[in-house]
Amino acid sequence: MGNGVKFVATCFEEHFKAIEELAARSEGFRDLCDDFATAKCEKLRWEQSSAPERDERIAEYRDLIDGMWIEIEQELERAAIKTPWR
Repeated sequence: MGNGVKFVATCFEEHFKAIEELAARSEGFRDLCDDFATAKCEKLRWEQSSAPERDERIAEYRDLIDGMWIEIEQELERAAIKTPWR
């Protein structure tokens, strides 16, 4: 499991096994996980910044993260429909 996938698994702990299985078979999902982890790190970096564009960048990353959160949830729902996890 890559770092992005591990990070997403910590954010969606109740879906750990589903995330692991989906990541094993979907490069697109792995990429989404990597992008999500990167966006979270960049948001944290901007939160520590004193640059004039700080607030704007934080808002942009917050929107990006929220969108990816929804996309991850949707991917998990689609995977559960195709392959029951329980």
